[in-house]
Amino acid sequence: MIDRVLVVCEGNICRSPLACAMLAKELPDIGFSSAGTHALVGEGADPLVLEMAQERGVPLKDHVATALTAERVRSADFILTMTKAQREQIEMAWPYARGKVYRLGENEGIDVVDPYRRHRAAFELAFAQIEHGVAHWRGVLAGLAH
Repeated sequence: MIDRVLVVCEGNICRSPLACAMLAKELPDIGFSSAGTHALVGEGADPLVLEMAQERGVPLKDHVATALTAERVRSADFILTMTKAQREQIEMAWPYARGKVYRLGENEGIDVVDPYRRHRAAFELAFAQIEHGVAHWRGVLAGLAH
């Protein structure tokens, strides 16, 4: 049974908050949160991510970056990362997380590109990769919830 899902990226201002908001919009009965392995703690979502999310009706304006902690990992029933390296980092730091950490792009065999401080095309690519990952995991998580 999945009640709490944690979505992880690096800075927690681009990819993970976007994926988290998309999943929360699709699956309102599950609790979603996001965090970063090297979070820019206290920062809001990247302005370009905010703009793109707003264009697509994804609520993101209240996001505040949060650091990944042992407590967040422990309390999550399921964890989605943006890259294989992030998944491995979590599993090495917190071995008890093995078996509940997956990569958002696992179904496509890809890491979601990090668009931070890059041009709009990188953000568009990351957004498309996140949309594909969310479409896949939405069905999986819906089947595992409550």
